[in-house]
Amino acid sequence: MMSNAIHPSDRIVENVFLFIGAIAVFLLVLITFLMIFFVLRYHRKRHPHPKDIQGHIGLEIIWTVVPTLIVLSMFYYGLKGFQSLRKIPEDALKVKVTARQWSWLFEYENGLKTSEFRVPVGRAIHLSLSSQDVIHSFYVPAFKVKQDAVPGMINQVWFRPMETGVYDVLCAEYCGIQHSYMMTKVIVLPENEFKQWYEERGVREAKLLLSGQRLFEERGCKSCHSVDGSQLAGPTVKGLFGKMVTVLAEGRERQVKADELYLKKSILEPNSEIVKGFPPIMPSQKGLLREEEIDEIINYLKGLK
Repeated sequence: MMSNAIHPSDRIVENVFLFIGAIAVFLLVLITFLMIFFVLRYHRKRHPHPKDIQGHIGLEIIWTVVPTLIVLSMFYYGLKGFQSLRKIPEDALKVKVTARQWSWLFEYENGLKTSEFRVPVGRAIHLSLSSQDVIHSFYVPAFKVKQDAVPGMINQVWFRPMETGVYDVLCAEYCGIQHSYMMTKVIVLPENEFKQWYEERGVREAKLLLSGQRLFEERGCKSCHSVDGSQLAGPTVKGLFGKMVTVLAEGRERQVKADELYLKKSILEPNSEIVKGFPPIMPSQKGLLREEEIDEIINYLKGLK
């Protein structure tokens, strides 16, 4: 089976699994055969009077030494694979990956930030993973890449995509009620297409540092709040500004107007007033957004008619 990415270990992970699997199958066949053989060979009908069996030094040495060598060989191949996975090429494209409930943020060396992950084909990609809230796990099944993103830590992993295409990115660690929604894409592009996108998007992002739409997408808001009226985990923000909203506060139901004060409170204290019909799942953005960034997001929401 061909993989869509080559690991630093040159498929050593696959080879280790095959090696361990082959040994397991061999031992299964051997033990099953011996079990059936001994049942037939030493059946009570053939040996009605059991005899004492004396120890055999040679056999004891064999079944001690051989399993030890097998286990050591598994350890050796596993260690070589682990070392290769940790040896990151110096020319690798460096990308900072931030996990949060419930979306991914990818930040490139030129300051470009995206919610979808674009990479050039054939080049090593070096990921530095961290988390804003709980433990997540960055998982790309097609590339056989999985690494935890832990709050307060920076974990490293790398891969080299060898085929252009679009591949799923999942979270492999249960991270809350919307865990299954924490999905995005790795888009593997030809080198020239990636370079063009990287340069053009970088220039545009530099001009839109405080774009409300950019912040809304970058911070993962769109993973729970649609801008077109469709139903997601949270209420849609289309036409929200100025609308009367039914909320639950301290167990009581009441009507509030979605003005600037309400929107700001919803961002910083999202669970103080829960929109009726939706679960209290939004994490607070207090300390994660600057004042001017909050203002830009609110201005963006105002324009969503």
